[in-house]
Amino acid sequence: MSATTGTKSESGFGETIRVVIHALLIALVIRTFLFQPFNIPSGSMKATLLVGDYLFVSKYSYGYSHYSIPLSPPLFSGRIFGSNPNRGDIVVFRLPKDDTTDYIKRVIGLPGDRIQMKEGLLYINDVPVKRERLSDFVGEDPCGSDATARVKRWKETLPNGVTYETLDCVDNGFYDNTNVYTVPEGHFFMMGDNRDNSTDSRVLSAVGYVPLENIVGRAQMIFFSIAEGEHAWMFWRWPTAVRWNRIFSIVR
Repeated sequence: MSATTGTKSESGFGETIRVVIHALLIALVIRTFLFQPFNIPSGSMKATLLVGDYLFVSKYSYGYSHYSIPLSPPLFSGRIFGSNPNRGDIVVFRLPKDDTTDYIKRVIGLPGDRIQMKEGLLYINDVPVKRERLSDFVGEDPCGSDATARVKRWKETLPNGVTYETLDCVDNGFYDNTNVYTVPEGHFFMMGDNRDNSTDSRVLSAVGYVPLENIVGRAQMIFFSIAEGEHAWMFWRWPTAVRWNRIFSIVR
């Protein structure tokens, strides 16, 4: 009796281990080839993405580089099944200056484009991007100084018809007037929607032009969102802290 019980116990333990290993392998495959979760730690993409948003990024949208693999081992260079992002896509990429850091921005410039800011207005290939004034953004301060704020909000329309909202914290901000950026072949120009509070490709010393290889994937859907300053693990605060209206919303 004892010997039989012990054998069954060992068999059950082994089956549990196999189930756990299979589950981990499935999770690894999904994370590597399909979707990877990310959270938003800063306000550079407000009001499109808020601090406390958790989203899925599709890994297959632009093919795969070694940055698609957990821990990013340098097994190969370039991309497999690669394709270029479209202008206006919101993408996660590895910072060219520090490829251990993930950034999320909007693709503004494609290879060969000339990008410039003049008095806060975006120019692509010497043509101003259509911009329409909207009602002010009111909420968690996108400028980083107060708990809540009222900030100018604009609707921009890119040459390919993609529309989105941008925020303008101050007139004549530091990067509201720039030189012309000419995007190199195989690279992309990224900008945050919160224009005066975003370290992006306008800052050549910090971000600069982003190689296609560094792009991890495209932001697709917000699966959870909690108010800035709250902690997701404090589930007892969810009734008032969770932004229920943002859950399962598509990122555009």
